[in-house]
Order: sequence, then C-alpha cells, then structure tokens
Amino acid sequence: MSRLRVIGKGRAGGALARALAGAGWEVAGVLGREDDPSGAAGGVDLLVLATPDAAVADIALAVEPVATTVVAHVAGSLTLDVLAPHPRRASLHPLRSIPEPTTALAGAWFAVASSSESGNDPDDMDLVARAVRDIGGHAIAVPDDRRTEYHAAATIASNHLVALLGQVERVAARAGVPLEAYLDLVRGTVDNVERLGPAAALTGAVRRGDWATVDAHLAALPDDERAFYRAGADAAGKLVP
Repeated sequence: MSRLRVIGKGRAGGALARALAGAGWEVAGVLGREDDPSGAAGGVDLLVLATPDAAVADIALAVEPVATTVVAHVAGSLTLDVLAPHPRRASLHPLRSIPEPTTALAGAWFAVASSSESGNDPDDMDLVARAVRDIGGHAIAVPDDRRTEYHAAATIASNHLVALLGQVERVAARAGVPLEAYLDLVRGTVDNVERLGPAAALTGAVRRGDWATVDAHLAALPDDERAFYRAGADAAGKLVP
C-alpha cells in the first residue's frame, strides 16, 4: 500500500487526500499552517505540497529531504525547480475546478511531470501516474518548458469561461432574461465541441460572415461590454476557414 502525506488543508489538498484514501492509499496526515513541516517527507512514498503557489518554494525548503520520497506540488503554473532541495520531484496538477475539498476527482485530467538529480526518473513518473490512475483520472505529461502555455489554456478554459458567462448574465439582464435560460445552450455547445471539435461546432453570425449582425450587437452593448464581445468575435473568426 502506498503512503501519502499532504501539506495544505485547502480545497486541492483535501480533495486529493480524500480521493487517494478512497482509492486505497494510506494517508499519513494532512498538515496545515500550524504544523511543523520539517519531517513531513519521512515515512511516506509521496508528499504533496498543496499550498498557495507563492508558498511552495518556502515550504519545500522547510521540509527535510528524504532520498526515497517523491515530493510533488499541485500548482499548474510552477515548474519542478521550486522543489529543488528534494532529489525526487514531481507535479500533479488537477485540470478540474475544485470549489471545495469534497470535489470528486474521478475522471479528471492531471498534468504530471517528474525529475530527479540524475534526470527524468521513470519510477517517479510511475508513482504520480499511478496515483492518477488509482483515483480514476487521466495523466498527461507536460514538460516544464511548456508549463506556462498549459496553465494559460487552463485559465482560459475555466476562469475566462466564468467571466464570459458573467457577461452573458449582465447583457441578458438588460433584456429581462435570466442566466439560467442560456445554460442549456452553453451545455449543448460544450457537448458539440467535444463531439466535433471547436471549428465544426462554431455557429452564428461570425461563422456565416454576417458582420452586420456583429456590428448591431456592438452598437446595442454598453461601452464597457464591447471589448469583450469584440475579442470573442475576433477569436471566433480564427475558426472560420
């Protein structure tokens, strides 16, 4: 049985500990700010640092290295360099919005990476990939030199989508229509993208080349909503052959 310890009592750490415990891993404990992390790498196969990104390097420095323990972070944008004191390093970033520690991770994609003092260590990658597999997830290797693009895409997929739906709510309210009326449209669109791909799933004025309708939309929108709409229309235009 593999043993895990987590540093960080927040949403990501709680969800990961809960998921792996449910998959048969032994969770040696979840440490918080009030705990001394120095011995956290002892007696476990995997130590996960699930702290805010800005704290990962400092926490890694505070933990005494153990030659047999893989130390991993769950930060999407950070490379493995922030774990430099440790000979076996890895990352395990869930590509899923985690609004609370009880969020299920089964079926989630995880960006994984590993390194050791002697270079890439297949045993370290095997461990984090097995952790993902054990909870019913999908592991995808993302090297450090492509980490920023990976995380930018994740931000667009989640945070920018939420911001876009915020604009839907504001603009629809001007017509007296609630956001809920548009959510079936959103779900259907996502299903179409999954089935057909973005280019084939695109419909509407930009796909038809109906720029008169786009101009009418822009004219009807308040000044502070036009830039976001225009950016969306320009992005949609990149999908049109």
